[in-house]
Amino acid sequence: MMQALLTPWNVLVDFVASVGRGTRFFLRLCALGVRALGRPRLVIDQIHFIGNYSLSIILVSGLLIGFVLGLQGYYTLRRYGSEEALGLLVALSLVRELGPVVTGLLFAGRAGTSLTAEVGLMKAGEQIDAMEMMAVDPVARVLAPRFVAAVLCVPLLSALFSALGVLGGYIVGVAMIGVDAGAFWSQMQGGVDWLDDVGNGVLKSIVFGYTVAFVALYVGYRAQPTPEGVARATTTTVVAASLAILGLDFILTALMFSTT
Repeated sequence: MMQALLTPWNVLVDFVASVGRGTRFFLRLCALGVRALGRPRLVIDQIHFIGNYSLSIILVSGLLIGFVLGLQGYYTLRRYGSEEALGLLVALSLVRELGPVVTGLLFAGRAGTSLTAEVGLMKAGEQIDAMEMMAVDPVARVLAPRFVAAVLCVPLLSALFSALGVLGGYIVGVAMIGVDAGAFWSQMQGGVDWLDDVGNGVLKSIVFGYTVAFVALYVGYRAQPTPEGVARATTTTVVAASLAILGLDFILTALMFSTT
């Protein structure tokens, strides 16, 4: 009997059904997210909870990655006598790639799991069911403000990550190793394009914000209302969001380079 249920056709049908449910949930979140902007207090509270509490790990990670980029970049460029281009190397690495991607991964691990656990525990405590019994839409009241807040937080955190990374590269390259400060900044200013480099990085961070917010809320909303179900959902959020970010990063990078 179990073997009859696990046929390839049933697996395909379940997969298509799950994709359909996820798509409908995402479109509903987007529509209700626009309405949630009319209740800014709810969104601001979630920005504080999601973004402010993620700030420390984002800033420290950005600074440390800037240190590493400064060291690795200097010893690589020194082989070709191009140490003055260290600022350009650090800036492009951060604003194009590392800033959005690492911020998205850290945000998924810190804030994404928190959102999933919070929604899952509300479901396990029957708070979601109580809202539905009182004719209150839990998606509009609980999930939509968190969705908007997460989408807004990721680009801002990514910008701070890149800024701290550039500062870390400056500290290592200029203050510790002795690269000329004027060359460090002038090469960066002359080589970083606002549209092709910074704009593409911002676009990536926005897409990653949508991805993490959707995965975290969808998994939490559909979690089994048990302690084991909530724990499994938080793990699923990290894995699914991280893989989605890395896959989307490849697709976006390929599209961006193909248009330049």
